Amino acid sequence: MKILVINAGSSSLKYQLIDMENELVLAKGSAERIGIDQSSFKHVPSDKEKVEFKVVIENHVDAIKLVMDSLTHKEHGVIENMNEISAVGHRVVHGGETFSKAVIIDNDVLKAIHDNIVLAPLHNPANIMGIEACIRIMPRTPMVAVFDTAFHQSMPKQAYIYALPYEYYEKHGIRRYGFHGTSHKYVAQRAAYLMGEDIRSLKVISCHLGNGSSIAAIKFENSLDTSMGFTPLEGLPMGTRCGNIDPAIIPFLIERENITAEQVNNYLNKDSGMLGISGISSDFRDLEVAVNEGNERAALAIEIFSYSIKKYIGAYSAAMGGLDCLIFTAGVGENNPEIRKLCCTELDFLGIVIDEEKNKNAYGRKGFEGLISTIDSGVRVFVIPTNEELMIARETAALA
Repeated sequence: MKILVINAGSSSLKYQLIDMENELVLAKGSAERIGIDQSSFKHVPSDKEKVEFKVVIENHVDAIKLVMDSLTHKEHGVIENMNEISAVGHRVVHGGETFSKAVIIDNDVLKAIHDNIVLAPLHNPANIMGIEACIRIMPRTPMVAVFDTAFHQSMPKQAYIYALPYEYYEKHGIRRYGFHGTSHKYVAQRAAYLMGEDIRSLKVISCHLGNGSSIAAIKFENSLDTSMGFTPLEGLPMGTRCGNIDPAIIPFLIERENITAEQVNNYLNKDSGMLGISGISSDFRDLEVAVNEGNERAALAIEIFSYSIKKYIGAYSAAMGGLDCLIFTAGVGENNPEIRKLCCTELDFLGIVIDEEKNKNAYGRKGFEGLISTIDSGVRVFVIPTNEELMIARETAALA
């Protein structure tokens, strides 16, 4: 069985074709600047030279046609024809309370994804464009929606209800939804496999750390709590997002800076976080360089980020009544040993003790997966590269 995974953005589309017999990626690629000048396409077969070229890509249908042409191309293709694709798995950001698992897409599912646009106005419309483009090009191929929010639908009410008038939850669906669910689910399952344990017996904290970051408490296979909330703005300070702040800051800024609510929202999402604190960059690699040059604000940004992670680790350990496994994943989690060290410092009372040599040695090893805790650490600490595409393919294959 071969599964095509599609991740559609408003002006981009990424894809992977995965052979589920051995879970190998046969080809991957992307269409960039869809509907914009200077659009381009890249196709990377697993055992052939990659192909890159500039091409007019008017819409997502054009992008999907390019994907199909590339996958079946005589020279750089990896399949004979489109009939070899058993199903298409689509990443969909927001399923609201409607979806707690992946589903085969039909008209009712498409309507529900449309209805949830109000909760993800930047992402769901793009996801829909990708789905509709594939249906148009591949009308007989099963389509599956895999939702970023679905994994967190197992959270209990005390974890997802905000202390606002309850009617706002009932009328507007204002609650904690959480994101990065596909990533958290994948690395938790992978950790259980590496430990040789049944995930249904484990208490896991997954730290998905990148430009967008979230932490999840996973108790006995289910999401118990997560740091992102109604939107991805809540939780940790991130690349450009502020994370948790006192809500009263918003009207205060509106009045004192004489700006609109929309402007404040833009500042909180795009000008805050590591960029706002450091004044340099949202990229942690740039911050590391600046720290080495003695920049105090860059050092402060990293300290605030690591301190926030540490607080969540402590809180979620308490919420689960213990901890068996701590996972670092995504761009920063996989590649920044200093932040991992800062997050784990003085957590030996929880049984978390990292091996500094193992932690350092993981640096620069592309795709490193393994333990970075000491032999006698009561909690096993892993670096596990996330693989959301494979998780989407697995869930699609299970339905198809």
